[in-house]
Amino acid sequence: MSNSDRVVLALGGAGKVGSGIVKGLLDKGFKVAVISRDSSRLEKLRSFVSPNTKDNLTTIVGNVGSEEEAEQAKQALLKEVGKVTDIVSSLGFSWWQGGPPHTQSLKDLHWLLALHSWCVYVVFCCFATGGAGEKLLMPGTGFLTVGAASTLAFCHVLREEYPEVPCKLNQVKINTGVATPDHMAPGFLNHLDLGEAVAALIERRNTAHNVFTINCPADLKSVLLERNL
Repeated sequence: MSNSDRVVLALGGAGKVGSGIVKGLLDKGFKVAVISRDSSRLEKLRSFVSPNTKDNLTTIVGNVGSEEEAEQAKQALLKEVGKVTDIVSSLGFSWWQGGPPHTQSLKDLHWLLALHSWCVYVVFCCFATGGAGEKLLMPGTGFLTVGAASTLAFCHVLREEYPEVPCKLNQVKINTGVATPDHMAPGFLNHLDLGEAVAALIERRNTAHNVFTINCPADLKSVLLERNL
C-alpha cells in the first residue's frame, strides 16, 4: 500500500506537536484526518499545512474524550474518508501547574486523568508521549506528572498485552520541550522536525512494539531517521 492509499487519523493533530506531525505526513503523501472539539483550531491547521496538500486533509469537529462521543466522531470520520489505515496520538500533555497535590480536588485529578489516559484508551497506535510522567517538572505540577505517568503505563501495558497484534504499536517518548519555529528555546525540538521524524516512523511499516526516546534535537536524526527500523 502506497502512502497515498493510507489514511492516518491524527488525534491531537490540531495541537503544537500534532500539527507538525500532520504537516510531515501530508508532505510525504499520506491522507490525514484530524478530530478536534475546536473548529477554529482546525481552520488554523488548514492554513498551516502546505497549500498543495490541503485536499488530503480531512477535519472533523468532535470529541474523543468519552466513549459515546468518540463513537460519534468515528462514524462521522468513516463517512468522510471511508477507512483509516493508521493512527497517531499526541493527545493531552497540556501544561498544568495548579499546586501541590494536597491542595487540589478530586475533580482536578479526574480531569487530568481523563486528559492523559482516557482519550488514549480509544486507540492502538503510534503514541507521542513525554517524560513528564517520570519526574516532577517543577513545584505545582504534581497532578500533571500523575496524568502523564498513567499514559506511559498504558502504553507499556498495551505493548505487553498484545505482543502479536497485527497492527503496529509504537511509542515516541519526548523528554524535552517542543515549540514552533518562532518560540524555540535551547534544547527544544522544532515541531516541524518532530513531525517529519514521526512521519518517517509511520512510513516504515515493519516497525512495531518499540519505544523511541528523544532527549534532544540530535536524537530525531539518530533515533528515528537513521536507525535501522
